[in-house]
Amino acid sequence: MPKKYGSAHWEGDLKEGKGTVSVESGAIEDQPYGFNTRFEDKPGTNPEELVAAAHASCFSMALSMVLGEAGMTASEIDTRATVTLDQVDGGFAVTKSHLDVTVSVPDGDPDKVMEACEGAKANCPISKLLTAEITMDAKVV
Repeated sequence: MPKKYGSAHWEGDLKEGKGTVSVESGAIEDQPYGFNTRFEDKPGTNPEELVAAAHASCFSMALSMVLGEAGMTASEIDTRATVTLDQVDGGFAVTKSHLDVTVSVPDGDPDKVMEACEGAKANCPISKLLTAEITMDAKVV
């Protein structure tokens, strides 16, 4: 089974320090991140948006698979994952990942498409990785 990696480099203290993040494929390479990109909306990335992108992309692929197993093919699946970082017990924790999904399945039964959405939400590998509450709004168009 494949193993993929992401890497990070950090210099300095928490608030003034800075880092870069990269992924094995090179699709993300030396992207800046730090306290200011995480909490102050400065340019760069942060762990929560990287997890959100991973969850959205994993869910979309899983939904495609589940639909296929049910004899349906989506013409489009658009997924946005919103990851929530909250203060918990004196520290921080990712407490939620909410999926907003719009899926178009020509001639698909909307109830079966919604069932596939729920199955993909519960079973995509990133959903299984996250111990946070995972919520979803799905829309069949």
